[in-house]
Amino acid sequence: MTISMLGIDIAKNTFQLHGADNSGKAVHKKRLARRELAAHVANLPACTIVMEVCGGANYWARIFQGSGHTVKLISPQFVKPFVKTNKNDANDALAIVEAASRPSMNFVPIKQVEKQDIQSIHRIRTRTVKNRTALINEIRGLSLEYGVVLIPGAARVKSSLCVAIADGDNELTPSSRESFQSLYEELVDVEARLKNLNTKIRQLCRQHESCQRILKIPGVGELTATAIVAAVPDPGEFRNGRHMSA
Repeated sequence: MTISMLGIDIAKNTFQLHGADNSGKAVHKKRLARRELAAHVANLPACTIVMEVCGGANYWARIFQGSGHTVKLISPQFVKPFVKTNKNDANDALAIVEAASRPSMNFVPIKQVEKQDIQSIHRIRTRTVKNRTALINEIRGLSLEYGVVLIPGAARVKSSLCVAIADGDNELTPSSRESFQSLYEELVDVEARLKNLNTKIRQLCRQHESCQRILKIPGVGELTATAIVAAVPDPGEFRNGRHMSA
């Protein structure tokens, strides 16, 4: 058995493997539990391993690279056209191999841990910003039901909400004042977390040489610089600037 390319359909607990030789003939089919995968792949002769880009793909790519294999990640949208008949794990693994065998196929660069850290902070920050916006909209919407109009903007909503809570002449009841006080404290907490994330991003930007070079581009700040570094592990993987932008 000589495996040239091994497609792995990854999941949380169960993994489907499909290995093909140089002619494309299936020579290895196996279904493994998560605890078995790393050891099984480590015992295989060095080959090209291909996986779809999804949760955990970068982790497994680093594990398999450590075992001496060449690893490629492929976008799920490029695999879908090659899925035959019914969709299941075995057919998905086969489709991954067939898609990766096309000479014109584009692959996704593998993220190393350092850049995974940066991207994780960015994703947490994005969610935090969305949560803050939703909270502010909720506060403003609820206050309107009591005839209280709060000034737009995170900082101004916070200050004008304090004024509204302390104002004894508006229509706020003791119960609603208590609710708005709780919402105010929640907003303060969200903004503190957002400030902490922004500080981390600034620190990472100062420490990363690539970020410092990107900052020299007019109009590019710390958020954009760190986001680019996290999203583009290796610019050399792209044919040109337009390909990277896409």
